[in-house]
This record gives sequence, structure tokens and C-alpha cells, in this order.
Amino acid sequence: MGKLPTAVLFCCDHNAVRSPMAEGIMKKYYGQKVYVQSAGVRNDMEIDGFSIAVCQEIGVELSRHRSRSFEEMQQWGDDLGQFDLIIALTPASQRMALDLTPHYHISVEYWPILDPTGLGETREAKLAAYRQARDQIRERVVARFGPPDQP
Repeated sequence: MGKLPTAVLFCCDHNAVRSPMAEGIMKKYYGQKVYVQSAGVRNDMEIDGFSIAVCQEIGVELSRHRSRSFEEMQQWGDDLGQFDLIIALTPASQRMALDLTPHYHISVEYWPILDPTGLGETREAKLAAYRQARDQIRERVVARFGPPDQP
């Protein structure tokens, strides 16, 4: 368990499922102390409705999230150099983070989080898969950064 970084960027492939969930959970738990953003390798999807639903269950609001790519993030003035930790939730986003940050002193961590998007036939089965991904993220966040301010 490390001390809280100043600024954390979560990333995944589309910034529609896992990284928005991680951003929302991190903001809820440590938002007064840490600047938190998320991005995707690509921005070709909107925030996923199942992600919104399972995060609402734990008091994390995602419905206003706007998906964005690394490229758009930089266009909108978020410089990668301001982050001291990037947490990649997919292999492709880990590669991109490492490619974009060779000149910065930024730690890049890889957390293998379940991709729930293709799982489950019924709505209930899909929600169960998304809950599993959400809970994996929540457990990793608490294990990495310590007990949250807001449970």
C-alpha cells in the first residue's frame, strides 16, 4: 500500500467501461486529495450503461462521463506530465501509456481487470459480470491506496 499520488490517470481501450469505473471509484474514495482522470486508447464508444448501473449501486455517479482518448485528453489541456501514476486496465492501454511517457517520471502500473462487455446472456448475467469488474477495481484501489475517506 503506497501513499496517495498527486494525480492518477486510469486508462483502458475505449474509456467506456473499466477506466470510467476506476475514475469514479477513485474520485469517491480520495477525490479531495487526488486529481483523477481517465482515458482510452480510442474514443469510439459512449459510457456503457451497465457501468453506470453497477456504479450507481455503490454511490458512484458515471452518467455524465464523456469518453475520451489519450489524444483528446492532451488536446483538452491535460498534459500527461502532470500525472505521477498511470494505471492501465488493458494490455493495449499499458502499451500506449508506456509509449507516451518515456520522457516523464511517471509510474505505469498494469491491473488486469476483467472485461465484462462480452459476458452474460441476460441483463442479470451482464450486471453480474460488470459487478465483478467493478469489485475487482474497488479491491485494487483500496489495496493500493488504503482505506477510503468515503466508504
